[in-house]
Amino acid sequence: MAFWIRMLYSCLVDADFLDTEEFMRGSPPPRGSSQTMEQLLDRLEKYVEKWAHPELELDRARWGILQACMDAGENQKPGLFTLTVPTGGGKTVSSLAFALRHAVARGKKRIVYVIPYTSIIEQTADTFRTILGPEAVLEHHANVDFDDDESGLPDPEKVRKKLAAENWDLPVVVTTAVQFFESLFANKPSRCRKLHNLADSVIIFDEAQALPLPYLLPCVRAIAELTVNYGASCVLCTATQPALDPLFTDIAPELTPREIAPEIPSQIFQRVQYKRMGQLSDEELAQRLDTHKQVLCIVSTRKQAQAVYSLLGKENSFHLSTLMTPEHRRAVLAAVKKRLEAGLPCRVVSTSLIEAGVDIDFPVVYRAEAGLDSIVQAAGRCNREGKRPASDSYVYIFQPDSTYSTSLPHAMERPLEVMRAILRDGRTPADPGTTEDYFTALRQFTGKGIDKLDLVARLEAGIQDPGRPSFPFAQVAEHFHLIEQNTRTVVIPRTKEAQALAARLERGERNRDLLRKAGQYAVNVYARQFDALQSLGCLTILEEGLAVLADGSRYSEEKGLAVPADSGVGIFL
Repeated sequence: MAFWIRMLYSCLVDADFLDTEEFMRGSPPPRGSSQTMEQLLDRLEKYVEKWAHPELELDRARWGILQACMDAGENQKPGLFTLTVPTGGGKTVSSLAFALRHAVARGKKRIVYVIPYTSIIEQTADTFRTILGPEAVLEHHANVDFDDDESGLPDPEKVRKKLAAENWDLPVVVTTAVQFFESLFANKPSRCRKLHNLADSVIIFDEAQALPLPYLLPCVRAIAELTVNYGASCVLCTATQPALDPLFTDIAPELTPREIAPEIPSQIFQRVQYKRMGQLSDEELAQRLDTHKQVLCIVSTRKQAQAVYSLLGKENSFHLSTLMTPEHRRAVLAAVKKRLEAGLPCRVVSTSLIEAGVDIDFPVVYRAEAGLDSIVQAAGRCNREGKRPASDSYVYIFQPDSTYSTSLPHAMERPLEVMRAILRDGRTPADPGTTEDYFTALRQFTGKGIDKLDLVARLEAGIQDPGRPSFPFAQVAEHFHLIEQNTRTVVIPRTKEAQALAARLERGERNRDLLRKAGQYAVNVYARQFDALQSLGCLTILEEGLAVLADGSRYSEEKGLAVPADSGVGIFL
């Protein structure tokens, strides 16, 4: 009932906004799209024609997955689905093919693609725009730019997209899991007005294994509501299915997920060999990395990423972590891709930001011990296109120095423990049975931790008196945050554009578009790191939780921001 009330509220506030908008303009605004689902399906089918009649075994497997998705989209009744495709199996286009066929066959109004990581949302949206045309695709997240063109004149297409972002009134919407789920538990008109447009939609949850454990039950219940009561067809799409069947069937028997992908022999997508390495010190790890021409090393902490990179030969070596601004990381990734494609030496040390959805291909990958899904995702960056024999493509799983393992965030500790237990008998990480056992054990160990704030129980308690139901909408909206808000933002004026944005902020300008643009040149740090930087006089404080880096020497083009909690500071008097 709480969900239903929020949906009615969505209809009401969107209608109110639209009527007011039309009255103030004196005419209907440029909303919606003239593109039909049939037209978009035709574009996709023409796009994939080039892949028909594949010759290589891997390409035949990808074509088989694509055909299975198109057949299921046309023939399956609406409901809950899984799409389990190994990394490199073409699940992005295949899932879009299912969604379009299903939308046409079952009269669905739009397609919503939900992605957990901002690092891959732009790549996915670009793929969809290439296939369907830019006018049919709305990319909606914190980093997207709906501003006017460089002349200062309104850009009609950006105006239409900006309006569509308010209520998701376009055929295809690509958004983040944070935007999607936090809107479903919101209580503000601006966040809720889009929700009614989820009814009769096809909703694809990419990288479904990334649904955060502390909020897993509320997310599952939301997906179930959309499926059972609002005509949505929902697809959990991943290479490592998180074994959510029991959570869904406990709600309703008809919520048993139906698998879309065909059974494919595992050896076809077996592109790597896994090897456990035991514990490696930073020095030992760096020595091993320096012996490879092209290698990727993924660690679990920003501190270790900077430390290992510092030990590498600087020529042809790169560092990636969230201590670098988003704009900076994109530039480094572009340089890395060029070197890999050209066959040039390239050694990369990165945090987990690179391990899911980033289209990059290394011959060798090292991964610090982590949750099983993280290890499998990291392996997806090794021999991604299958151009090398699996016997020559290694994913080395190593145990970091105890300094790092004892200071891991709490959210990483339990997955690490379960992974070690599951792989203790030499099981293969990518085996479907291993994956299912891992997620089942992880959920059992977590117990009630899959709804750490009891949000579902709070909403269910609201109906105890059917005559006078009372739901804690404001409390739930305040507490439901997929990403904990325990960081502070530091704007890094390392480019001319960043300097101009920082100057506007320092003058006191504040608006949503300015803050969004500044976010591309900012680093988020923990409160204790923010306070340490402030105490050293490195920051110009704008307001609580927001600052501009005043000491440019603390930001390195190689490693990003040096935070005092992670590195010593020498003071000479």
